[in-house]
Amino acid sequence: MIDVHCHILPATDDGARHMTESLEMARAATKEGITKIVATPHHNNGQYMNTKEEILVKVQELNDRLVKEGIDIIILPGQECRISGEFLEQYENNELLTINDTGRYVFIELPSSQVPLYTEKIIYDVQLKGLIPIIVHPERNAELIENPEKLYQLVKKGACTQITAASVAGKFGKKIKKFSLDLINANLTHLVASDAHNLKNRNFQMKDAFNVIEKECGQDAQYMLMENAELLVEGSMIMKEIPERVKRKKLFGLLG
Repeated sequence: MIDVHCHILPATDDGARHMTESLEMARAATKEGITKIVATPHHNNGQYMNTKEEILVKVQELNDRLVKEGIDIIILPGQECRISGEFLEQYENNELLTINDTGRYVFIELPSSQVPLYTEKIIYDVQLKGLIPIIVHPERNAELIENPEKLYQLVKKGACTQITAASVAGKFGKKIKKFSLDLINANLTHLVASDAHNLKNRNFQMKDAFNVIEKECGQDAQYMLMENAELLVEGSMIMKEIPERVKRKKLFGLLG
């Protein structure tokens, strides 16, 4: 199993605070059956700046230490970049790091409460550069929860998405769990990852999430989401079904 979104690099952002904590997270990941982790530190989110060059160095340092400690897991480079009007400029300045540095997929983080007005344009412009944008944890975005049509339109226009294992496992509450499963069933998400920050309150939850997906959405959905993680880190084309709108129950005869 591959975890494509994790804050495991030591003393880099709000994830692992030091190397010891990074090693503890790596050991916990192996117990879940995770063999590779994409380290995706925050970049340009108003608090942390972690450029491509810096991340590549830190990933190598962590891999060297894992080998020394005999922990059988591989760390791959990545980045969780906050959307901004300067997104393309940062990419052209070689600040942005594609997933596993393959030049194919780029993670885009939206603010937690809303979808900026320029989001659709950035999604379009990113694709013009030959990149595939992946919107991370859309199931935790307040505006998308209330208006999933916005996510449908972004996916329809070429964006992929990655939901959080803990969301599927119910750790963020029933509403977010239901919305996560709705996104899977509507073909509006393509990847599941831990977004783990630590072992205390932001753990991996990958095994639990895939058990829920198998039960609620079927083995085919589970297989596709797991396979897509492998395709992503290879830089290969991930599997996508035709997106559908999230079905909402009718309330008093009206669509609610």
